Amino acid sequence: MGKTVITLTAINDLKYNRFAISKVLVIAPKKVAESTWSKESQKWDHLKMLRVVPVLGTLKKRIRALNTPADIYVINRENVQWLVEYYRNAWPFDMVIVDEFSSFKNHQAKRFKSLTWVRKHITRFVGLTGTPAPNGLLDLWAQVYLLDEGERLEKKITHFREKYFEPDQRDRDRVFSYMPKPGAEEIIQEKISDICVSMKAEDYLELPDCIDNIVPVVLDSKAKEAYEKLEKEMLLEVDDTTIDAGSAAVLTNKLLQLCNGAVYDENRNVIDIHNCKIEVFLELIEGLNGKPALVFYNFQHDVSRIKKALAGSKLIIRELKTPQDETDWNNRQIDILLAHPASAAYGLNLQEGGNHVIWFGLNWSLELYQQANKRLHRQGQKEKVIIHHLVVEGARDDDVMEALGDKGNTQDKLMESLKARIEKYKS
Repeated sequence: MGKTVITLTAINDLKYNRFAISKVLVIAPKKVAESTWSKESQKWDHLKMLRVVPVLGTLKKRIRALNTPADIYVINRENVQWLVEYYRNAWPFDMVIVDEFSSFKNHQAKRFKSLTWVRKHITRFVGLTGTPAPNGLLDLWAQVYLLDEGERLEKKITHFREKYFEPDQRDRDRVFSYMPKPGAEEIIQEKISDICVSMKAEDYLELPDCIDNIVPVVLDSKAKEAYEKLEKEMLLEVDDTTIDAGSAAVLTNKLLQLCNGAVYDENRNVIDIHNCKIEVFLELIEGLNGKPALVFYNFQHDVSRIKKALAGSKLIIRELKTPQDETDWNNRQIDILLAHPASAAYGLNLQEGGNHVIWFGLNWSLELYQQANKRLHRQGQKEKVIIHHLVVEGARDDDVMEALGDKGNTQDKLMESLKARIEKYKS
């Protein structure tokens, strides 16, 4: 949808045509802060005069950047707390933009609390996200609070929860999850509709199709036996090593690792279990007939095992780590680009480098899943995007795919309900 260029255009207008703002701060994921905002401002003739300075690196580099004359300062979200403490009551930014706003959905996080301390000094606050409620409507409170300081959805999360939700999963002492009260979704959506604009790409852009492809992986008898033993007994012995999953959460993580073919022991040593998923992955790569693929992994041992499996090929394999990797991928100089969804889900423009996404290892986060897929299925993509999911049948992989689908329902309802009322402005 081009939310970066839309926002930059608004900044340009507010500063140089209306004289309504003076200093702008953009908070973004690290990889996005490194290059995306700077690159985007240079792509467009009407934005080339904007001075964009990244505030990154060592303490000395960050302070030097903050003292460099500019229109827009871009900082990674991990340094928000430092920035607030650095300026304290002398906070200079009258407009703040949070790119990937859902990363501020946790009301207990230091980055959220830090921003609330300086919120009174900010006259314009903008949040950009494609996934406003990745795990349900409770995620909205912290984000909307930063926009309106509690005017619409209560001043405190406890009041918001009591008013619109009721306990769902609980035991005698604790509540593990909440569900909206009857009619609460509609009320919440109506309350925030005046400050939230929702636009779906398919309503405005002629994007190529995005096709989901489930690639089944069948475990061999030995691997299946190991999986069932770990699932049932929460213990697995491999050679002289014992894999111990002491809780349900740890067990789920271990089972997802095992689906991929290896698990970590208590000392973070990698214990190989099987090559079933690797073999299917290699067949899939061969079937692409030389077309590049963006491969998302879940665990670090996935990377080493994938690299080892492809070592004999002539393919150019790279991990996505620097802006240069992004550039080389878009220039079609990389065949297999390995990326973790947590570091590649936001803001990166990878659509020029290929049209195939492969999920080697799945994770539970709908937000990361949807955003990661959008690295290729976005404006500028010229081919059908095919998203391949390597899914071990009858195992935790199946559960993750189902859970991602269920979480998507709430998200779609919310996005649909907040669609922009744009028709009246067309005249």
